Amino acid sequence: MSFASLGLSDVLVRAVAATGYTTPTPVQLQAVPAVLQGRDLMVAAQTGTGKTAGFALPILEKLFPLGQADNNVRRVPKQVRVLVLTPTRELAAQVHQSFVTYGGELPMKSACVFGGVGANPQMKAIAPGLDILVACPGRLLDLVGQRAVDLSKVEILVLDEADRMLDMGFVHDVKKVIAKLPSARQTLLFSATFSKDITDLANKLLNSPARIEVTPPNTTVERISQTVYRIAPGHKRALAAHLITQGAWEQVLIFTRTKHGANRLAEYLDKNGLASAAIHGNKSQSARTKALADFKANKLRILVATDIAARGLDIDQLPHVINFELPNVSEDYVHRIGRTGRAGRSGGAVSLVSPDEEKLLKAIERMTRQRIDEGDLQGFEPPAQGELNSDRPERPRAAPGAGRGRPAANGAQKPARSPGRSDKPRADKPRADKPRSDRPRTSGRPNNEPRAARPGINEPRDAVAEERRLQAHGNRAVPPSGASHDSAPRSNRPQREKPALFSR
Repeated sequence: MSFASLGLSDVLVRAVAATGYTTPTPVQLQAVPAVLQGRDLMVAAQTGTGKTAGFALPILEKLFPLGQADNNVRRVPKQVRVLVLTPTRELAAQVHQSFVTYGGELPMKSACVFGGVGANPQMKAIAPGLDILVACPGRLLDLVGQRAVDLSKVEILVLDEADRMLDMGFVHDVKKVIAKLPSARQTLLFSATFSKDITDLANKLLNSPARIEVTPPNTTVERISQTVYRIAPGHKRALAAHLITQGAWEQVLIFTRTKHGANRLAEYLDKNGLASAAIHGNKSQSARTKALADFKANKLRILVATDIAARGLDIDQLPHVINFELPNVSEDYVHRIGRTGRAGRSGGAVSLVSPDEEKLLKAIERMTRQRIDEGDLQGFEPPAQGELNSDRPERPRAAPGAGRGRPAANGAQKPARSPGRSDKPRADKPRADKPRSDRPRTSGRPNNEPRAARPGINEPRDAVAEERRLQAHGNRAVPPSGASHDSAPRSNRPQREKPALFSR
């Protein structure tokens, strides 16, 4: 069966053929006719089975029947006809690119909005009105709050990777977006897996949906060969480099569990002559876009990523995926290895499993209902104890005599002790037998001898001084000047003349 038999126009058929596809996938065979009929849709299919084209092609056909613009519909400033929500920036960019590719010959206006970049260019792109808007929920709500976009006339809503949006905590944002939409609309849910939460959400959003399940839920593509290597955590980096080098793998996507781990692994591989880069949530959007573009163009051999890249990355003929650490959520394993073996091609997925990850491995095998074979180490020799990687960078060793763990500057030795200081540690010094209070003072003054009285202030005895003393006592009676003078503390410091406060 061809794409033309699904009811698509010649313009779209030519666009699909230009991408190298001539036969629809099973999910496209069922999804395209259902969308063209205007039905709500709930699709569960494996990653890499053509879900994006399954909703992009029929949406373009509905917006532009027979490849022509509908004269009865005009664009209104800030209004959107089709809204596509995705969980990640990379997936949003990929979905938007699919619309641009398939609609290259159509008079289509589209835009893609997500966080991490400036909002002003996105607002300008939305201002004239759009046919299609692909967005992440967070940035879309920001634009709605600034009245930069009007969602009251949306005709079709697409939730792509809906389960991932819930996993990432976007459920409240999604509900806020849906509250801005008209109730009379067509809603499409596409995902690789459907959990109970997704089913409950679909029951609230969809109106008598057509349910499509091309494959059993939570299964992996058969064309992907899966292998597991049981190894100590400290040997994982060396083993990953060994497998890539010995197998002459030219394009490898490696998944780690943490952002810091992705950075460390990329630095290690790069230092060992394997060109690598890391992408994760702490990277700027420009850095993530450049690394992904270089990887797709084969300018970069290895891309190290967190699960932010596990959804929606469509890389042509990606041959190898490595799970440097197993995901905590078993379903994420399906999405990770689904980056390879796409569109009917074969691929390989390798998992490096440490002893503390055995439970995660068993959970994955239970979910996928298959046992993963153990791989051959191919002559791998574990690194020496001193070369083992650790989670923390190694501290520089202090030079002899540096003290406090800090190395001496420029290799200089620690200066010798002063002559008046004993070379013995303080703990070895003999302590006096008498208590501290009974020890004789070293100042030369006996204990019972009173301190000498300090000399008083040499203040002149005149009217000005008397007036100042009067003010100091709150204009009350002051002691006799003689007594005050005798009892006041004295000092040999010279006093400058004070100006008169009152003249008599």
